[in-house]
Amino acid sequence: MSYEASMPAAAPERLAKNSVGLAHIVFFVVAAAAPLTAVVGASPAAFAFGNGAGVPGAFVLAGLLYLIFSVGFTAMSRHVGGAGAFYTYIAQGIGKPAGVGGALMALLTYNAVQIAIYALFGVFMSGAIAPLGLDLPWWTWSFLALIVVLTSGQRNVAFSGTILGACMIAEIAILLLLDLGILFTGGGPEGLGITSFAPTSIFTPGLGVALVFVIGSFIGFEATAIFAEEAENPEKTIPRATYVAVLLITLFYAFSTWAIVQFYGPSVVQKTAEGSLETFYFNAAGSVLGAWSVQVMNVLLITSLFACVLSFHNTINRYFFALGREGLAVRALGKVHAKHGSPHIAGLVQSAIAAVILLGFVLGGADPYAVVFSWMSALAVIGILAVQALVSVAVILFFRRNTSSHGIWTTTIAPAIGLVGLLGSLWLVISNLQLLSGSDSIIVASFPYAIVLVGLFGAAFAKQLSRTRPELYASLGKVFE
Repeated sequence: MSYEASMPAAAPERLAKNSVGLAHIVFFVVAAAAPLTAVVGASPAAFAFGNGAGVPGAFVLAGLLYLIFSVGFTAMSRHVGGAGAFYTYIAQGIGKPAGVGGALMALLTYNAVQIAIYALFGVFMSGAIAPLGLDLPWWTWSFLALIVVLTSGQRNVAFSGTILGACMIAEIAILLLLDLGILFTGGGPEGLGITSFAPTSIFTPGLGVALVFVIGSFIGFEATAIFAEEAENPEKTIPRATYVAVLLITLFYAFSTWAIVQFYGPSVVQKTAEGSLETFYFNAAGSVLGAWSVQVMNVLLITSLFACVLSFHNTINRYFFALGREGLAVRALGKVHAKHGSPHIAGLVQSAIAAVILLGFVLGGADPYAVVFSWMSALAVIGILAVQALVSVAVILFFRRNTSSHGIWTTTIAPAIGLVGLLGSLWLVISNLQLLSGSDSIIVASFPYAIVLVGLFGAAFAKQLSRTRPELYASLGKVFE
C-alpha cells in the first residue's frame, strides 16, 4: 500500500464503456468456474469423501444458496457500480474500513486461485507434452501461460471474453456428449433414476465434506459485478448475467454429476470414485464415447485451466485498478490503455506478483499439485466465503440506510438467508480444511487466521487514512458512483 499521489485526481480514468455484453460477462463467470476442471477434477473427490450419490443434490443446494445471495447482490448493483465490485459494496454498506479490508481479502483470495491454476496448468501441460518428446518441468508451462494470459489481458476486455467463450463452449460440449451418451444408453447396471436428488441421498454425514468441493467450484462468482463499468446497460445486464451464470453453472454441474452416477450406479459410485480419483470421468468417457474422447478431454482440460486463469487475471486487474484509482495504492494502477481501455498497468503488476510467488514455490521445491494447487485452493475457498458473507451484511445495512423500491425479501430476508448459508459453508470448509488441502501443516491451519488478519490490516489502514489523509478517506468507495 502507498500514500503516493494521495490527492484526489482531477479526472479519474474510466474503463472502456459498453465493451462487454451479457454473453461476454456470462463467459467470464462460467469460465472462471472452469466447468471441465470442476467436474472432472473436483467432483470425484466429492463423490469419494463426501455424500456419494448425493453430490448432484449438493450442487443444487449450492446453486440455490448463490441464487438467494444474488437477490440482494444484484439489487445493490443497481445502486452501486464500478470496477471495485465487492470492495465498493462493502465500503458503502458496512463502511470504508470494512471495504478496504474486504478488498485486501478478495485480492488475497483471487491471487491464491490464480497461483493454484497456474500450477495445475503446468502439471497437465507437462504431462500432455512429455510423450511427444518435449519433457520440460511443470513450471516452464506455468510461466509460459502467465505470459500469454498477460498479453491477452492487455487487450480490450471483449478480446478475453471471446477466448473464454470459445474455451467454455468446447469444454461444455465434450461433457454434454458424455452426459447425453450415458442418458441415451440407459445408464449403467442400475439404470436411470433420480435418487441423487432425494433428501435421503443428499443429507448424509458426508454432505459437509462434499460442500467443501462443491462451493469451491463456484469461485469466480463476482465477475458479473466487477465488469459493471464496462458493461452495456449495466443496470439490466449485471443482474441478468448473474442469474444466468449461476443457473448455468448449477444445472450443468448437477446434470453432469447425475449422469456419472447413472453410469457407475448410485450404490457403488462412492467406492468407485475412491479407487479412481484421477480417471473417474476418463474411464466413463472411454467406455461411452470411445478412446478419442479421452484424448480430447485431456486437451480441453488444459484449455479449461487456461480460460479459468485468464478470467481471474481480468478480475484481479480490476481490483488493483480500483485501489489505484481510489488512491489506496500507486495511482498508476488506476490508468487505462489508450487504445484498448484495459487496466494494463494493473495487469503488469499483478502478473509480476504471481510470477514472484510461483518462483518462490519453484525454488522451494514445492510439489505443484500437493502443495501449490491444494494449499492455494484451500486459502481461496476460505477467503471467498468470508468476503461474500461481508457482502451479505453490506446489502442489508445499505438498504436500511437508503430508501428503494425493493421489497423486504430483496433487501433483508434473502441477504440474511444467504449470510447464514455462507457462514455455515465457511464453518464446514474450516472444519474439513485438512481434507481440502491434503495437508496437516501448521501453515494450512493458519489460513483462516491469515484471512482475518488481512481484513483487519485493511481496516486499520483505512482508519489511519481517516486521520492522516481525510480528503482521500472521504472519497473511498465513491469514485465509482
